[in-house]
Amino acid sequence: MLTHDPHHGSKGRLTPSELKSLIEQSLDADKAEDIVSIKLDEQTGLADYMIIASGTSSRHVSALTDKILKRLALNGIKSVGVEGKDRSDWVAIDAGDVIIHLFRPEVRNFYNIEKMWGNFQPFEVVRDPLHA
Repeated sequence: MLTHDPHHGSKGRLTPSELKSLIEQSLDADKAEDIVSIKLDEQTGLADYMIIASGTSSRHVSALTDKILKRLALNGIKSVGVEGKDRSDWVAIDAGDVIIHLFRPEVRNFYNIEKMWGNFQPFEVVRDPLHA
């Protein structure tokens, strides 16, 4: 369930934490699977957070991408980089302070990027499917 209201609360630009929360809620509301958030170290310089999630199919990954882009636009974030949406096996969305990776499950297992980033940074599982 989305609890972030773009017309209530902070005025202007979302903080990195608010942006992370908005994206996590969007993914959860649209039934993304295995949502993991990783706080990136300042040494990376890429972003403040990385969020990784899976869709059940290419169509689901594409729909998750569209919903995130729509919700970002509603919050005034329109300059967003998107790569891989044409195939929707692995879509990378650069929302500035947060980078989102959306995968089909098989592709996510193959690349296992949370292991690469998680070895260096603590990460949290946003929603554990075994306890949902």
